[in-house]
Amino acid sequence: MARGSRAIFRLPYFWPVGRKPRALAAKACILGALPAILAGCSMALPISPLMSPGSKEDATGAVPKSALAGLLDAEDWRRAKAALSTALDPQGNGSLVGWDNPDSGNKGSFIPVGKAYPLEAGICRVFLAEVDRKGDEQALQGTACSDKQGEWTIAEAKPWKKT
Repeated sequence: MARGSRAIFRLPYFWPVGRKPRALAAKACILGALPAILAGCSMALPISPLMSPGSKEDATGAVPKSALAGLLDAEDWRRAKAALSTALDPQGNGSLVGWDNPDSGNKGSFIPVGKAYPLEAGICRVFLAEVDRKGDEQALQGTACSDKQGEWTIAEAKPWKKT
């Protein structure tokens, strides 16, 4: 073979003439690693749940035990739920709606805070609530969501300190 002629058989034969094997290997490594690097950017990280640890979601539409446990009996809650539905209605005027139960002497009120917003399969709204159990007053801040049938369920409620 003459010195200036191109070789027909090169090892490896797929390298272009005049290119260095290390440069091609470096480019191949970069192109091979790029998808792996970008895939690392889309990893899902666990996010803490909205419900408190150990609590189960209640599929019956009742108030979660962490929200108002021990504050209301069944009749009080029936009356309070009607007031909650009226207060949180997105087409309502956003004013305070009260409830009372003359049999138990308990009473309370709900007032929406801000506008309703869509979330998953329903509409949610933040509210403030006051519950008066025969002189023992408690204030709560929470979020309630309604399903497509218009049933409101308290998703979260916690004590609220008035300022």
